[in-house]
Amino acid sequence: MAIPGKVLNRLTTSLKRFQGVITSAKSRDVGESDTVTIVVDMLAEIFGYDKYSEITSEYVIRGTYCDLATKVDGELQSLLEVKAIGIDLKDSHVKQAVDYAANQGVDWVVLTNGMYWRFYKITFTKPIAHELVIELNICALNPKSTKDVEGLFLFCKEGWAKSVLSEYHSQKQALSRFFLGAMMLTEPILEVVRRELRRVSPDVRIDIEEIKAVLINEVIKREVMEGEKAGEARKRIGRTANKLLRKAKGDDSKDCIGATSLQIADAEAD
Repeated sequence: MAIPGKVLNRLTTSLKRFQGVITSAKSRDVGESDTVTIVVDMLAEIFGYDKYSEITSEYVIRGTYCDLATKVDGELQSLLEVKAIGIDLKDSHVKQAVDYAANQGVDWVVLTNGMYWRFYKITFTKPIAHELVIELNICALNPKSTKDVEGLFLFCKEGWAKSVLSEYHSQKQALSRFFLGAMMLTEPILEVVRRELRRVSPDVRIDIEEIKAVLINEVIKREVMEGEKAGEARKRIGRTANKLLRKAKGDDSKDCIGATSLQIADAEAD
């Protein structure tokens, strides 16, 4: 992940300063209003948002105010739920902000107590769902660690312009055990497995359904195959396949897609 030099310098310098600020605030057990003040300063000095035009605490939703909101180019980007620095964050704390975000069509919600920052992706399904994408402990981050600084860059104004948080979310989804489990049961992958098994045991006849049954019953954990996340992974793979089919032209399009998928699977297997 390429971080502009100016931004990198801001991230490392500001991170060091706010680690001290947060440690001090934690020891004094400051309340929610003081924590909000710290969070606003962090949004400006670490994440690069203009304090006066891109951060607001006056955003009204359904007759009430959310704690904070960020805007980029005048468009609402994210809603922030802020808790006092001494409160342990819980998933239930973000429910109201998720409801607000869904009402406004906002994709991202942040839950923070200044020290911990949780970034949630909203999924506009029925019912509305939210997924924790990444959690950062500001005081545990190392300013000299590329990985830690990249974590901060995900929510920076400059990173937002490059959609790095959305890309990170997509990568995390693709590497989830649910997605990989569903992918293993697709026909191109099963064909590759059968081919390799026949290469090892050329005298044994094995069909795809036998391989699939063993994977489901003996190899892949049941929790990976069942439940809401597993279902969503299968749907996502199905949607991708359907898009490819719609884009393909000619009577042989399905065979071409299957061959292409198999070639990709072969390359990944190698």
